[in-house]
Amino acid sequence: MIAILDYDAGNIRSVENAFRSLGCETVLSRDPDQIRRADKVVLPGVGVFGDAMQKLKNYGLEEVVKETAGSGKPFLAICVGLQLLFDSSEESPGAEGLGIFPGRIRRIPSTEGLKVPQIGWNSLHIERKSRILNGIDEGAFVYFVHSYYLESQEAEPVIASTEYAAHIHAAVERENVFATQFHPEKSGKVGLRILRNFMEI
Repeated sequence: MIAILDYDAGNIRSVENAFRSLGCETVLSRDPDQIRRADKVVLPGVGVFGDAMQKLKNYGLEEVVKETAGSGKPFLAICVGLQLLFDSSEESPGAEGLGIFPGRIRRIPSTEGLKVPQIGWNSLHIERKSRILNGIDEGAFVYFVHSYYLESQEAEPVIASTEYAAHIHAAVERENVFATQFHPEKSGKVGLRILRNFMEI
């Protein structure tokens, strides 16, 4: 059973549908006890960093997320979910993230010929061997919708990067915690392979 955190994030249903298409049993939940009982946990996210962090707090999910990340249970964060795992974001000055990884979220710089937000497909550079990217080819295309990007303080957790007006840390992995800035649930066969990899961990 995969618990998908229900905290009013915009892409919850598409994440749920993607896992169900792979034959996985899921539950949308904001019940801390139900989340703790799940085999795996997913933190999706579309929206503003500060608002998303506040909703986690309002629903009493901040500590559950931190607890899950430290428990050894497979945990996947997507898009703004990835951003929340870090310290802070230029999108919401003064708002503190979960601090599970050190680093900050920065605005994609305005560059002639490139639109912000980035909405569309971009290729991945695979930085190192990864369980969640097992079987994903160098240069594989995945789907992004974002105006802000991760600048990780540490190189070790970064498993994939991409280029779009900046060098973007597109995915991280450490022990049981996995996160992608892109949307695997909207990334076709490549994205479904990533979600299946997570299911099989």
